[in-house]
Amino acid sequence: MQADQFKYLRLLSRNYPTIASTATEIINLEAILNLPKGTEHFLSDLHGEYEAFEQVIRNGSGVVKRKIHDVFGNRLTDAEINSLATLIYYPEQKLDLILETTENLALWYRSTLFQLIELCVHVSSKYTRSKVRKAMPADFEYILQELLHENHLVMDKSLYYQEIITSIISLDRAAEFIGALARLIQRLVVDHLHIVGDVYDRGPYPDKIMDSLMSYHSIDFQWGNHDMLWMGAASGSRVCLANVLRISSRYLNLDIIEDSYGISIRPLALFAEENYGEDPCTAFLPQKTAITEQSTTEINQIARMHKAIAVIQFKLEGEIIARHPEFEMQHRLLLNMIDYKAGTVTLKGKTYPLKDHHFPTIDPANPYVLTPEEHELIDKLVSSFKNCEKLQRHVSFLYAKGSMVLTYNSNLLYHGCIPLNEDGSFMEMTLKGQKYAGRALLEQFEQIAREGYFRTSGTPEKKYALDIVWYLWTGAASSLFGKSEMTTFERYFVEDKETHVEKKNAYYKLRNEEKICHQILAEFELDSSGHIINGHTPVKEGKGESPIKAGGKMLVIDGGFSPAYQKTTGLAGYTLLYNSFGLQLVSHQPFTSTEDAIQQETDILSTRQVIETETERKLVRDTDIGKDLLRQIDELKCLLSAYRQGMIKEHLK
Repeated sequence: MQADQFKYLRLLSRNYPTIASTATEIINLEAILNLPKGTEHFLSDLHGEYEAFEQVIRNGSGVVKRKIHDVFGNRLTDAEINSLATLIYYPEQKLDLILETTENLALWYRSTLFQLIELCVHVSSKYTRSKVRKAMPADFEYILQELLHENHLVMDKSLYYQEIITSIISLDRAAEFIGALARLIQRLVVDHLHIVGDVYDRGPYPDKIMDSLMSYHSIDFQWGNHDMLWMGAASGSRVCLANVLRISSRYLNLDIIEDSYGISIRPLALFAEENYGEDPCTAFLPQKTAITEQSTTEINQIARMHKAIAVIQFKLEGEIIARHPEFEMQHRLLLNMIDYKAGTVTLKGKTYPLKDHHFPTIDPANPYVLTPEEHELIDKLVSSFKNCEKLQRHVSFLYAKGSMVLTYNSNLLYHGCIPLNEDGSFMEMTLKGQKYAGRALLEQFEQIAREGYFRTSGTPEKKYALDIVWYLWTGAASSLFGKSEMTTFERYFVEDKETHVEKKNAYYKLRNEEKICHQILAEFELDSSGHIINGHTPVKEGKGESPIKAGGKMLVIDGGFSPAYQKTTGLAGYTLLYNSFGLQLVSHQPFTSTEDAIQQETDILSTRQVIETETERKLVRDTDIGKDLLRQIDELKCLLSAYRQGMIKEHLK
C-alpha cells in the first residue's frame, strides 16, 4: 500500500472506526445503487415570472398530479383529484378556503390525511428511509416515520395508526400536518432541479425566484446572459450596471431595483431631470405602458432616466471596446459615427436620420468621455449595488451553484450556444493572449467570470474580468449571447428596422444536424447516448418550429415564462423531466394567476411528449451519483481489508 493511500485510509477510519461500521456502510451503499434513478426537472428562462415558476415547481411539471392519478385514479373523480392536487400545491391558502366551506371538518381532515399519507408512501417508495427522514420537517418527523412505514397487513397496529390520526385532529394540529405532508410530497416527486439560465429581467420578481431556489433541496444552475449581466453589476461592473438599469427602465421594472433590492435610484432620477428635463425622450418610453397604472408624469420621468442611463452605457461600452481590440467590436463605436449637427448616423456605409438627436452630455469631439456628473452618478450606483446585502446573497448563490456549462448524467446543459463557424468548426477567441475554442473557451469564460466577482477591486485582473463579463452579454464569440452584434443603439435611434437585425451564430442553424450535436457532445467527453439541453431562444411553435432537434439529440426548453415571448412562441414554453423510465418534454399553456389556481383549482395545462424510453429502468448505479458511490464502495472495501490485515487498528469503545 502506498503512503498516500494509507494516509487517506487512516483519515477515512475516523468516520468508519470499526469493521462493523465499515461493512454496514458498504451494504447500505450497494443497496442504494439498486434503487430507481431520481427524477430530474429542467427549467429555463424564468425571467422574473415568479407565480408561473412557483406553480411549475409545486406541481413538478405535472408529476404531482400524475402520482395522484397513479394512486387514486380509480377511486377519486377528476374534480376530487384537482382539489387534492391544489391542496398539495398551496396547502395553507387552500385550507383557508376549505375551512370556510366545510361543515364536518373532522371527517374531511381524517379522509384527507389518509389520502395524503397514502400518496406520500407511494412517492417515497423509491428512496431510502434515511433520505426520506432527512426530507421530513422536524416538528412531525417521528409521526411521519411511523405513518409512512405502516404495514397494513399487521392488524395489531391498525388501531395504533388510527389513533395517531385521531390525536392529530383532536389536538388541532391537522392543518399544520397537512402542510407538512404537502411539502414533503413536493420535495419527493423531484430529486434534483436544473435551472438552465435566465432568472433575471422582463418579469417583476426575480428576487422571489432566487429566494425560492436558495431553499431548494438539490439544484444546479447554468448561467444565462441576463443572469451574467446582474452578476457583473453586483461585482462592480459599471457597464453591466448601466445595462441592468436600462433594461429595467425599458420594461417598467425599476421596482426590482428599488423595492425588491432596496437600492435607491434617486440619483439617476435627479441627474435625468437636470439633463433631460425638457426632452420628451419619445424613443425611450417604456414598453407595456398600456397595462400599467403609472401616470403620464411617472412614465415621462422613467423615459428620461432610461435615456440618461442608455447614453452612459454607450459611453462605457466604447471605453471597453477601445481597450480590447481582440474583442473585434470596433464597428460598434457608433457615437463616432453620428453627425451631431445634421442629426444623422452612418451605419455600415449608409446614412440614416436619427429619431432623437438631443445629446446634452456628449462632447462630439470626445463622445465616449463621461461628464463629471455622469462619473459621480455611476460611482454612487456601483457602490449601492456592491453594498446591497440581498443582491450579494443572490449573486453569491449563483456563483456557488452555477456554471457556464454542465455535464450531468450523460447530458450536456448550457443556456446559449457553443459558438460555431459556418463550417461547423468551433469559433475561436483570444483571451489573455491565447486562443481558445469549444469546451476550453467556455471553461475560460467561467473562470474569468468568477474572477470578476472574487478578485480584489481595483486590480488589473478584476478590471479585465469585468470587461469579459460584459463581453459575455454582447460579444460575437460569447456562448451566452450567440449573435454577431447587439443593435441596442439602432433600436433606439434609427427607424429603419433593417439596422435592428442581429445575425445569429451559425450554431442555431447547425444544431439541427445530428453530426454537429455528436461533435459537441464529444467535445465534452460525452458519448452519442447523451442529449444537449439548451435554453435561451424561444421555440416558435406557432410557426411550426419543434423543440426537439437533430433526431432528439438537442432539446430546447426555453420556458416561455415571460408573457413578452408568448406571442412569438404560441405557448408558455417547455420544461423537461428525466426519470428512471426516460425523458419527457412537457409543453405548458400560459399561467393565469395563483388566485385562480387556488380558488378555481386550475392548473397549468400541460402536454407530455415522451422523447426517449429506457429499455431497462435506470437505477442509481447508472447515474453520476452512482459512479461516486461505486468509488466510495471501493475505498471502503480497501479500508475493510486494511482492518482485517491489521494494517489499521479498529477504534473500539
